[in-house]
Amino acid sequence: MRRLFPVTDETVTRSPEGADHEWGLAELAAAYAYPELGPGPGTPEVWLRANMVSTIDGAAQHDGRSQPISTATDMRIFGTLRALADVVIAGAETVRQEGYRPARVRDEFAELREAAGQGPVPAIAVITASLDLDFSLPLYTSPQVPTLILTGAAAAPDRIAAAEKAGARVVIAGDGVGVDPARAVRALAELGHTRLLTEGGPRLLGQLVAAGVLDELCLTLSPMLTAGDAQRIAGGPSVAVPARFALDSLLEEDGFLYSRYRRA
Repeated sequence: MRRLFPVTDETVTRSPEGADHEWGLAELAAAYAYPELGPGPGTPEVWLRANMVSTIDGAAQHDGRSQPISTATDMRIFGTLRALADVVIAGAETVRQEGYRPARVRDEFAELREAAGQGPVPAIAVITASLDLDFSLPLYTSPQVPTLILTGAAAAPDRIAAAEKAGARVVIAGDGVGVDPARAVRALAELGHTRLLTEGGPRLLGQLVAAGVLDELCLTLSPMLTAGDAQRIAGGPSVAVPARFALDSLLEEDGFLYSRYRRA
């Protein structure tokens, strides 16, 4: 059973396509399109969205990975969100645990990306203070576009040199060892990346929330109970005043809920 509940100013209604309608990639791309960006009044110049999955008891992972609590539709949305983005941002721990590889060319999104003025694939940006990464992996040695390493000005020079030797592009986005989230967003925008997507992990998402730079959250709610001590989707210190987001759309399939929240 598949249902889309687009949110309007007046009511939440069911998709006219019906419960048995299976969304195609083009429809998902339209449903998850970025807002219009630009320098005009009231128009954002950069948009940062997050894509995360959580069980109904709040676990963002099982056995250290998100895949066990995901589903095939979740992965289709995952792929669609990547195809719409200029750059995919992830923390170093997530990159290691999830075995990140370079973004691959998706023929079904080629025309859409070309029309949006994008290259064939999004860049991958890794947030790291220590640069404790295996630079012999394909993510660094053979991507379609150079992988970006966002780090602080006090990062170890030998690790920066190792990253650059492997083919990565190092971007300084902090005055100390770590990365300033707001500065990272500005740095990416200055490189021409204005449609931003972060896939976490929880520590990075918590930092983005605390810095007030997150514009949108695409959250898959998995109908699973895991118990244990798995992290929530966002970790770290709490914010002084909870940030309020508004529900934009909601898709349901087999008990999984695919929600989209925007900054209120």
